[in-house]
Amino acid sequence: MRQFRHKTLLLFTCLVGLLAGCQTTGVNPDTGNHKKRAEIHYQLGVDALGKHNLPKAFDELMEAQKMAPERADILDALGYAWRLRGDLSKADDYYRQAIRHHPESATYNNYGSLLLQMRKPAEAEKYFRKALADPKYMHPDIAYINLGDALLAQDRFNEAIAAYHQATRLNPQQQIAQLHEAKAYLSYNRPAYAKAIYESILRVYPGNLPAMKGMLSLLEKQDELDTARRYLKRFHDKTSVPLDRAWAQEQLKRLDQ
Repeated sequence: MRQFRHKTLLLFTCLVGLLAGCQTTGVNPDTGNHKKRAEIHYQLGVDALGKHNLPKAFDELMEAQKMAPERADILDALGYAWRLRGDLSKADDYYRQAIRHHPESATYNNYGSLLLQMRKPAEAEKYFRKALADPKYMHPDIAYINLGDALLAQDRFNEAIAAYHQATRLNPQQQIAQLHEAKAYLSYNRPAYAKAIYESILRVYPGNLPAMKGMLSLLEKQDELDTARRYLKRFHDKTSVPLDRAWAQEQLKRLDQ
């Protein structure tokens, strides 16, 4: 799971003026200008990442890296960009560079997520724990979910469940940890536990698509088609997303065939 922690984007209303440079007391004008330009390119790159404009993101972030080659947040953003591009090896290289320059804790979580995708769960676990070791880390629930996935991939089921529970305790408003926990129960052939989790989520959030898909798959395997129809009809009536409503209609038609 990716937790993209780069700073809130600034509104650059005077971009040209900033590029020209503004002197600050006690700072070499050229050095200050260089840092400002690097920050502008970085922020524009992050903005492009958020808009899924990878060519623009690479252009801006690589320019920022030229000006500030040791900034961990720029290297982190480039790692994420290469991950989106599909080149995990280059993403790995940039994250390793970022870690050499004392990054914020979120970078450890981000790199661990990449390692998990690369099927290196033991190494990923190490970086999730490094993120969680920082009491100032703002999104420990995300790191705990990722840690649970890494532990599960190592067949450490009980520890994984404990990590998911901790994520839920830290942020009860998100259902991601519960969804991962349900999948863990299914992978260990404990469908009753998974079903209870899906029921719990859908009771409070009847329009939750991932929970509805998990419940539907489980009910079909158990040949509980009437129950599946009931859940689908309620989901159809409660969801506010047109595509999700269309999906529910298709599933109801399929069950009636």
